[in-house]
Amino acid sequence: MNSNTTIISKLRQDLLKWEGYKPPVSGQRDTLGLGPLESIFPNGVFPKSSVHELVCASSEQAAASGGLVSGMLSALMQPGGVCVWIGRDRRLFAPALSAFGVEPHQVVFISLMNDKDILWVMEEALKCPGLTAVVCELRDMDFKQSRRFQLAVEHSRVTGFVLRNATGKLGSTACAARWQVKALPSTDLGGLPGLGFPRWQVDLLKVRNGQTGSWVLEWQEGHFVPVIETVIHAERQAG
Repeated sequence: MNSNTTIISKLRQDLLKWEGYKPPVSGQRDTLGLGPLESIFPNGVFPKSSVHELVCASSEQAAASGGLVSGMLSALMQPGGVCVWIGRDRRLFAPALSAFGVEPHQVVFISLMNDKDILWVMEEALKCPGLTAVVCELRDMDFKQSRRFQLAVEHSRVTGFVLRNATGKLGSTACAARWQVKALPSTDLGGLPGLGFPRWQVDLLKVRNGQTGSWVLEWQEGHFVPVIETVIHAERQAG
C-alpha cells in the first residue's frame, strides 16, 4: 500500500512539472510577485509554460486584463525576453508598456481581423522556443483549440495569455487558469496631485489542481502589491 501511495504521489508531482508547476529549488523561489495570490497555485508557483485564459465581458475588462498581463510580462521577460502580442483593433498603445517595465522593442505586435487567423498565428507562435510569452485577443475558443495551445507550450516552454471576449456561458478549456480582471479606482496619494497607482480586482475563477479566490492588486513602482485579500475558496478544481 505504501509503495502504491509513493508511486501515485510521484506521478502527481511529474504531472504538475509537465503542466508548468515546477517546485522551487530549496531556498529559492522564482515568483512573479503576485503575493498571496501566487501561493494558491500548486507548489506555490505561478504556472509558466502554460496557457492562461482571461475572460473579458467588456472593453474595460479587456483593458484591465491587458494591464495585469503587462505587469506579469515584466517579470517573465527579464532579462531580454521577447513577446508576441496578437491584437485585433490596435487599441494597445505600445509606449505605455514602459509603465509596466516592458519596453516596446521587446514586443512583436501583430494585428489580425478574424479569429481563424488569430488562432493559427497564436498556435504557431506558442511553438517557438525563442519567445518568452505570447498574448492574443480572441472572441471565442473551444476546448480542442485550447488543448492545442497547451500541447504547444509543453514543448516550447512559452507562457501564453488569451484575452477572451466572453460575454455568454463559458465552456471548458484546457487552460491552466481562468482569470477575470476588473479595474478599480486608484487611491489618493497622500494629497499629491496626479493619478494614483493602477488597481485591479483579480478573480481566479478556475485553477487546475489549485484553489480559487479574489484579491485586489496595485502596480507600484515596478511590482504588484496586494491591497486587500478576500476569501479563498478551498475547493479543488479538477481542471
